[in-house]
Amino acid sequence: MRTSGDIPRTRHRDGDVAHFTNRLIFETSPYLRQHAHNPVNWYRWSDEAFDEARRRGNPVFLSIGYSTCHWCHVMEEESFDDLEIARFLNEHYVAIKVDREERPDIDSLYMTAVQALRGQGGWPMSVWLDADRRPFFAGTYFPARDGDRGAGRGFLSILQELAQMYGADVQRVAAAAESITAAVRAAMAGVASGKALPGTAVLDAAARYYERAYDEVDGGIRGVPKFPSSLPVRMLLRHHRRTGDVGSLAMAEHTLEMMAAGGMHDQLGGGFHRYSTDEHWLVPHFEKMLYDNALLTLAYAEAWQVTKRRDFARVVRTTLDYVLREMTAPDGGFFSATDADSEGEEGTFFVWREAEIRELLGPQADAFMRFYGVTRQGNFAGQNVLFVPHPDEHEWASLARAREILRASREARPHPLRDDKILTSWNGLMISALAVGGRVLAQPRYVAAAARAADFIIAAGGSDGRLQRSWKDGKASGPGFLEDDAFFVAGLLDLYAATFDQRRLAQALLYAERTESLFADREHGGWFRTADDHEKLVAREKPNQDGAEPGGGSVALLNVLRLHTITGNDRWRQIAERALLAHAPMLNEHPAVLREMLLALDYFTDEPREIVLVWPQGQSGPAAFIDSLRRTFMPNGALLGAPEGAELDALAQLAPIAGGKIALAGQATAYVCERGACRLPTTEPAAMAAQLDRSNCRSSF
Repeated sequence: MRTSGDIPRTRHRDGDVAHFTNRLIFETSPYLRQHAHNPVNWYRWSDEAFDEARRRGNPVFLSIGYSTCHWCHVMEEESFDDLEIARFLNEHYVAIKVDREERPDIDSLYMTAVQALRGQGGWPMSVWLDADRRPFFAGTYFPARDGDRGAGRGFLSILQELAQMYGADVQRVAAAAESITAAVRAAMAGVASGKALPGTAVLDAAARYYERAYDEVDGGIRGVPKFPSSLPVRMLLRHHRRTGDVGSLAMAEHTLEMMAAGGMHDQLGGGFHRYSTDEHWLVPHFEKMLYDNALLTLAYAEAWQVTKRRDFARVVRTTLDYVLREMTAPDGGFFSATDADSEGEEGTFFVWREAEIRELLGPQADAFMRFYGVTRQGNFAGQNVLFVPHPDEHEWASLARAREILRASREARPHPLRDDKILTSWNGLMISALAVGGRVLAQPRYVAAAARAADFIIAAGGSDGRLQRSWKDGKASGPGFLEDDAFFVAGLLDLYAATFDQRRLAQALLYAERTESLFADREHGGWFRTADDHEKLVAREKPNQDGAEPGGGSVALLNVLRLHTITGNDRWRQIAERALLAHAPMLNEHPAVLREMLLALDYFTDEPREIVLVWPQGQSGPAAFIDSLRRTFMPNGALLGAPEGAELDALAQLAPIAGGKIALAGQATAYVCERGACRLPTTEPAAMAAQLDRSNCRSSF
């Protein structure tokens, strides 16, 4: 597989090979290095760049994207490799490139400006700034010249007009920059804290909203494109559990079924593409993101616990197998993404012609093509995106050899570019996915991979133990952001529940404390995205929405609720309540904007249980109890376990609820507790399950 560290020589519009090298050649970011041979004289985001703009009296052109962004590649080819455009940029601007995945703070700040000016955003992001880093004009992708792709004004014309205005009307530019910056600051600061804690009415309102927006035919939310994150399946599973609402379960189950059957799901290699370009989940945008696959794994694993559907368990396995096979670094971390393009076209690696399949499969071709919807005319530019019109688990199993033949053949094709940087936040999500998936499906190899990745993230931290944002070629990009700490703490908590390794619980507590010291808004509650020692931008964001990735504040909130249950320390509950008050207005008025925070609100309004497993020293863990718990959907609470003796005593130091517990009559024993009050201990898994079930109207782990 070609990685993004392999920098191809770029080409001009006339096909000549470009022979330029700019200062981005010294960067480790795959996205920045992709632009190292543009004729544009790119700078990285730095004081040097803005000092140069001030010295020359020129505006700044800021371009933000990421390495697997299709339209970023298009704009590079059309504009940034164009000699005329590059010459104008170099003479009249200071041009800056930013990798949104390495600098989410910069990305979020200027995306807020783009959305304020345009009503919507996207990548590549194109922003015009003054030397004080204030935006005065912004957009996304621009065709190179007037009339290209049906555009009225092309990128070159916009550059010329704005450069002229910047030089001729300084006051107009300054007024626009100050007005836009003020709007950005207001949007990123969030609204004033609420006066009352939100309750279950918010969860019910969210469920009603999704019911109105639901696509009853294809699942998910009506409209295109279709993102898997648009319908919060995990929230709907919790709503069903709390209320018994069969509609919430039906929406979740049908959506997962349709996504798994569609072309957005890689039917040969496992894993999911980023989104569907149509309403049927059929034709994807072919890039694959680590975070999507982590979040979808969690959704399918929880749905298996609720439904016991074999196809949901299969999707968990094939997705995690894909990650271990294709997205795992030698040192245990996980790569970020793979591109949509190969051989200069989107989707080439993934699609098939009918004749290819017939040649490879011979007599089995007809059965395979019938099952995967293959036709002579195809469904994507004359070729076929594989999908499953009529899912059948038995027939799926019978085609295992055929799938492997096609997958092996596909491996011989030129691979899409892979972004091989390692992001702490996305690794935290995948650690959760592997730990939960491994525990739920009783697959130790997934849990082992999660543990190895956690060890890598910790070992690669700063000299002070500070989590870093990303690594590439052995170099860290700098201190992490809120989502890095929050997602990693969640991964450690999930890893502890899968292993009972007390180091993981101690590590989770350590990094949760650091999250508070680095990112907490001590005045109003909640968390900032940047720490006090991060670079000061023109606005400081307090995340108040969840996108394709969860917001760091949403995950941090759920973390402190889990830690309150585990430790009994009321300080964690107080932190959670202040965060909920800070976000109460948005939760009450627009709950769908904070869909990941709804998981935390479900936890907060529940009666979380503490389940403590104790077994005699020298014996292996209580397999029968663990097997019962892995099959049970209990999203809220704590699962703790240790053998009697020193390990149990050590656990009690971290989680006092474990103190004083014994293994009855020399047998593994379960204690089901609520707020420190425990029911009668039992040595029978069925009795433990009954104790949990009797409280399941609001409940449990």
